[in-house]
This record gives sequence, structure tokens and C-alpha cells, in this order.
Amino acid sequence: MARERATALLVDFDGVLRHWDPAVAAGVEREYGLSEGVLGEIAMQWGRLQPVLTGRVSHAEWVSSVADALAGSVGGPERARAAVEEWQRYRGEVDADVLAFVREVRAAGVRVGLGTNATDLLDADLAALGLTDDFDVVVNSSVIGVHKPAKEYFQAACEALETPPARVLFVDDEDWAVRGARAAGLSAHRWGGATDLRYLRAALAY
Repeated sequence: MARERATALLVDFDGVLRHWDPAVAAGVEREYGLSEGVLGEIAMQWGRLQPVLTGRVSHAEWVSSVADALAGSVGGPERARAAVEEWQRYRGEVDADVLAFVREVRAAGVRVGLGTNATDLLDADLAALGLTDDFDVVVNSSVIGVHKPAKEYFQAACEALETPPARVLFVDDEDWAVRGARAAGLSAHRWGGATDLRYLRAALAY
């Protein structure tokens, strides 16, 4: 049986709409005499990251815990805090092609949501990047208390979009998130770059 055509779009943030230049972190690591990749390794340790993505700790507390973990290898807590603060000042870059697509889809009357595992800094990031008015809904894991790829996350997203799962097209750059969305009944596409936009236009009913 043919699948219903999607009437709403749910787009991931990091890796799809926002990209991070790895040279920024690498520059901070060189400046402070840190080993290459250590900022990301410490920050993304699941035991440290999961609480901030579900709203149990704040972004500021998460950043502080990263600095604490670095203190022994960077010459003390003050220098560690300075390194992490410098790293965190960079808030990524918007993919112009994806943003244009989001605006095109919304202008055609398709509801569009931002579906992201994020911290309580997300609203500030959206404002800083000029994205505050570009989504009908924002589904932030730290607000709803559950993160992708949980079925409950996607259920909450569909409820926010006021669209049944079978009519929602989800786009993410991570296989595990795509699998989670499909398990929850959504259509899902693993993002590979701007060449995918032609497929996504065809998959949406507009």
C-alpha cells in the first residue's frame, strides 16, 4: 500500500540546518595547549550530555562541568573556564540552502517544526542566528524531557505539529534518529546534503 504523502516537515538542527566549523574548537585547543578533539570528547560524554539534553541540568551547568573536567590538563580551573567559554562563544553557522527550503515549504502552507536534542540555550541560539520566526513549532528535548530517538519524543513532535505521524516527514543526519522516527510511524530521510532537497520537495505535498 502506498504511503500517505507528508503534509508537515520536522527538521533536525545540528548537522542539517546548523553546522559547526571544527577549526574553531581546534583553534581553542591549540591556544590552550589541549590535545586535539578533547573539548568535544569531554562535552559529548553521554553521562555528561544526557542530563542537559533532557533539562535536568542547565546549559551553564553543563559548560561548568566540562571546564571542571579540563582543569587538570589546562593549568587550573580559571584557565579551563576561559578555554571553554571561548569555545562556546561560537554558535555555529546556518546552511543557507536548508533555510531557503524551510522558508519555501512554509510559504507553501506546509507546517514546519524544528526537532532537536538541545539545551536551554536553544532559544538564544535561534535568536542569534536569525531563526526565531522560521518554524511553526520548536521541539526541544530539554523542554519536553525526552530526547531523540525515543518514540515519546516523536509523539510529542507530531502533537506539536498537529499532524499524525504518517503525514510527517522527518529529516536528520544521524541514522539512529532516522530509525527512531520510522519506528514511531513517521517518514524519515537521512540528510546527506543539499542534493537531497529535490527529493524532499517531491516527498512533500505542496
